[in-house]
Parts: sequence; structure tokens; C-alpha cells
Amino acid sequence: MRDEAHDSAGTDAEIQPYRIDIPQADLDELSDRLHRTRWTDEYEGVGWDYGTNVGYMKELAKYWQHGYDWRRQETDLNSFPHYTADLAGEALTFIHARGTGPNPIPLLLLHGWPDSICRYLKLIPLLTDPAGHGGDPGVSFDVVVPWLIGHYTGGTGAPRPQLFAHIAEQLWNLMTRELGCARFGTVGGDGGSVLAQLLGVSYPDHLIGIHLTDLGFSRAFGQFPDLSAEQRYFADQQAWGMREGAYSMVQGTKPQTLAFALNDSPVGFAAWIIEKFHSWSDCDGNLERVYTKDELLTNVMLYWLNGSTARSVSYREEFTAPSLAPHQKVGIPSALAVPPKDPGAIPPRELAERYLADLRRYTVLPRGGHFVAMEYPDVMAADVRAFYADLTTHG
Repeated sequence: MRDEAHDSAGTDAEIQPYRIDIPQADLDELSDRLHRTRWTDEYEGVGWDYGTNVGYMKELAKYWQHGYDWRRQETDLNSFPHYTADLAGEALTFIHARGTGPNPIPLLLLHGWPDSICRYLKLIPLLTDPAGHGGDPGVSFDVVVPWLIGHYTGGTGAPRPQLFAHIAEQLWNLMTRELGCARFGTVGGDGGSVLAQLLGVSYPDHLIGIHLTDLGFSRAFGQFPDLSAEQRYFADQQAWGMREGAYSMVQGTKPQTLAFALNDSPVGFAAWIIEKFHSWSDCDGNLERVYTKDELLTNVMLYWLNGSTARSVSYREEFTAPSLAPHQKVGIPSALAVPPKDPGAIPPRELAERYLADLRRYTVLPRGGHFVAMEYPDVMAADVRAFYADLTTHG
């Protein structure tokens, strides 16, 4: 993926327009790897119980090779305004979509793994142009969506072990110093939830509020001596981890070993990601009830083409030195909008209030899973608008 600078008057030298333009040789090499896939065997009749279903992956891989059109997807992605910022020598790519209306709110949307900017592509127009999508024209947003796969497209160079803290600092630099936002809001899920909370803890004077769809993996292991209603939640989470959490232990302990396999096989990489979309989405076991094949594959392609496999799957930094300690609280206005089909259990409000000291809005959404903004963007947009509308009206 390459930068494409434009010498227009008034363009900030540190921020340049960016265009996705994958070399054809990379696409040809991918096609060859797909053609040479060495398919695994499968226990008869297990469906998805043992992991990604072989029959579905064969169907998806056939479409990937013969029906999927990356150039069309590339064009669709490039319809959003992408930029790169040079942050002390680190290149960060991001979407910056301007809102309509009298006073759009700057809003930073943060994704995690195994999703990407794809989590928010259908949400962006609902937030930037609410009047065009049944919303209040007085509550619109200037939306910023950083590309966080592999942390940065230009390599991270971040100090260990405080990787997430470093990324949060650079996101603050992007929003305040580069984009000139004195105050801004955030939306985050998965690793994006951790980043949003870190921003709230570290830069409270610059944040309007944070809107989360989960408490983030760093928060799931907090221990308190006086747990009450939360005991059931942690027990349920532990049980879920034993059933579904092998990926997390691998990515949190030996991500480099895993990266050899994923980086060598596009079908292997896709299977590792697709399993999570199948298990973590509100799709009743049918992925294509909420996603198209194109949407699933474009998300995978952004990982495959990025080339930073080991960094993109690593949880090790957060396992060894979590960015957020259990006792740290976010003191700014916060919202937790829990999708009912998010993996594990629904965190009780009592637990959320241990982390979010000024919890203004706690909602169990009517539908949606871990990637609710991608699955049901209208549900997500309504909750984000309601939270920030209340903040701008009542403070």
C-alpha cells in the first residue's frame, strides 16, 4: 500500500493523502498460493465445533480465487478519504471523513483484532451524515478511523512492553497536534476499548467521552476483594475461556510461532480469522446472514496484504504488562453498549462502574455480536448518537 501525496495549497506537510494501490504481483502471488492450498482433513459431522469448517473454507477459498474482485474492493475503500500522518517517524494511516451539520463532533473510532477499519465502514456515513440516514442533523461527527493492523502500516518501533500506551499517545498526537481537535470523543471495541480507556485515563481534559462495546481484554482479569454480582460474570468468562480461548493463549504467549503458519498460507490466515467472525457474531451459525463473502475477505485481505503478521496477532505485551491496571478508573463521561451475542457473558453494570467512574449510559443492545458496528451499523449508530447528543446537550 502506498502513499500518494498531493501538492495542494495549505496541505499540512505532516499529513498527506493516501491511496490503496496493491501491486498486481502481490495479487498474483496470492492467487498462486490459493491454487496450491494443501487442504486438511476433518472429523466427520463436526461442523464448526472443532474450529473453522473445512467445507465452508473450501467454498470461500474458491470464491476468493475466482469470484472475489480486489480491485473493486480497493476502489470502494478508496472512496473514503485516507491520509497518512508522520508521528515522530512512525507512519499512521487513517480515514478522516468530515461530518455535515452545524458543528460536527470529532470522533475517533478504534478497532481491535481480528477486525480492521472494516468494522466501521458501514457506520461512517450514519455518523457523518445523520440527516441522510434518519438521524438528527444536529448530531453529526467528523470521523477518524486509524488503521491499527500491525499497529502501524510503517512498522511500530514502539517501546516494549507498553505498546498500547504508546499507541494511545500517538493517537492523542494525531487528534490534537495534527488534526487540531482541542477535544474529541472515542468509540472502541476489543483492543479499541483498551485504547479508548487509556486515552480517557491519560488525557481526560481532551476527551468529551468514550463509548465502548466491551470492557476490553485488559480489563477482564481484574481482581477485587469485594466481588458480588460480578462473581458470576467472571466465572462465566473463565468457562468461556476454557471452551474458546486457545487462540488467546497462543497469541498472548507465542505469537511468533503462530505467525510462520499464518504468513505462509492465506487460507490458514483466513481460517484463523473467520472462526472468530462465526463464533463472535450475531449470525445464528450462518456467517452470510450478516456479512457478505466480500466483506469477510476484504477484512482478511487487509491483514494478508499488510505483511506484519507477528505484530498483528500478538497479545503478548498486554499479557505480560497490561496497559490498564485493575484499579485504574476512567473519570470522563462513558457509555457501555453491550451486544447481546458478544462472546462470553454480559458484564454487569456494577463491574463497568468499577472501571468507568462516570458511567452515563449502560445499554444491552437489541442485537449484535462482537463486531456490532459491522453487523448492525444502525443499532450502533443510534447508541453512539444518543450518548454524544446527551453530552453536548447536558455536558
